[in-house]
Amino acid sequence: MHLTRRLVRAMAQERRSIPERILLKTRLHILDNLGIMIAARSSPLTPKVLEGAALGGASGLARVIGGPERLPPALAAFANGSLAHIMDYDDIHDVARIHPTSVTLPAALAAGELAGARGDALVEAVALGNELTCRLGYHLSPTGKGPGADWFLSQFFGYFGGCYAAGMLLDLDEEQMVGALGIAYMQAAGGKEPAFATGANTRAIYPGFAAQGAVQSALLAQAGLIGPASAMEGAAGLFPLYFGIQLSEADIEAILAPGAWRWEMANAKPYPCCRSSHTSVSIALDLHQRIAGRPIEKIDVAVNARAGFLCRPMDERRRPRTLADAKYSIPYMVAFALQHGRVDLTNLVDGILEDGAVKALADRMTVSDHLPDRKGLAPSEITVTLGDGSVEKAVFGGNLVVSEPAIRDKFRSCMAYGGRQDLAAGGWERLQRLAEMSVAEIIDAFDAPGHRTAVA
Repeated sequence: MHLTRRLVRAMAQERRSIPERILLKTRLHILDNLGIMIAARSSPLTPKVLEGAALGGASGLARVIGGPERLPPALAAFANGSLAHIMDYDDIHDVARIHPTSVTLPAALAAGELAGARGDALVEAVALGNELTCRLGYHLSPTGKGPGADWFLSQFFGYFGGCYAAGMLLDLDEEQMVGALGIAYMQAAGGKEPAFATGANTRAIYPGFAAQGAVQSALLAQAGLIGPASAMEGAAGLFPLYFGIQLSEADIEAILAPGAWRWEMANAKPYPCCRSSHTSVSIALDLHQRIAGRPIEKIDVAVNARAGFLCRPMDERRRPRTLADAKYSIPYMVAFALQHGRVDLTNLVDGILEDGAVKALADRMTVSDHLPDRKGLAPSEITVTLGDGSVEKAVFGGNLVVSEPAIRDKFRSCMAYGGRQDLAAGGWERLQRLAEMSVAEIIDAFDAPGHRTAVA
């Protein structure tokens, strides 16, 4: 039996008894990502995304979060997937190296609105779509090199998790779902050059492509097209062709493991920047407190090979040309954190690129990538030499788990940043019952004032 069919059956089995803790986590991360989408309405990239999606007079029934736009379902999923990642604030599975919800939720919203689905079905679809995505990424568990290291796995495997979520809400049967995953394979993409290169800003929207392809795959399967069932492990299947891996039966059993809930290991992000810079940012913020304004003479940063990609070429990482570049640059983000003592939506904005104080600190920085590669959070060490010759050093040794109260506060700050003070005040409390709402009502709740009445 082909892996796609076995995956479909494994997810169907998990659906029969999703633990309450997984449903709770999924609801929290849905709200987290919806908040990020609203914050992204204030990004200068958003009008460009929406214009590009609507060129040619595209119109449809599916809506974009936080605005009046109506697009065909696949294009609405693209727009919402882009909004979910533009701020670089979406959740991540550190071992799988995947942002799951920024693909799966937009795909589920588009399919769920089209199908007239309920919120509880949306939560289940996102939970299982995220689980499928994270299981595939977890099998690779990429570090700085080897299979998966040069792919945006959020995008690559997101085609499949998003497709499964959309297919659930469209009520695809087993044959249709297997075919839909085969169609998703035909679109799978996600090369990481937009991250390795400098000067571009399209790294900010790559989950949108997967969400779009996911919805289109599910709709094509619903219409009767049949994708290859051998898409994962066939002669030119996903793992052999893209990763050079022949899956053993033991590999497949590990991917299918009942009750694994790999998705449970995903975390909301505390800072709106690349996750590989998070450990460096965290200890730089600690050093900011310890230094207490004393002049800095020199900064030495040590990371591993994976994070080293965020440091080269050094001159361009010190002088990012776009906000997306800044968020992906360890030299710049460390300098920014040391200078300002906080990293959030209100200060990590386009204007920072001309911050002379941050540039001066970045110029005093050296970076080495000799720390060992490992699964999960990237290691980081920062040594700061002060003007009086004294030295302060910090080594990351903790975790970056964001608590439920912190996710709530993040949601409120995203609402305020996106100009939705009406939702910042009481939106979290109202939307706690999203599982009892319809998908249409959930989207209604985020519509701009005057366009539609928010859910009471």
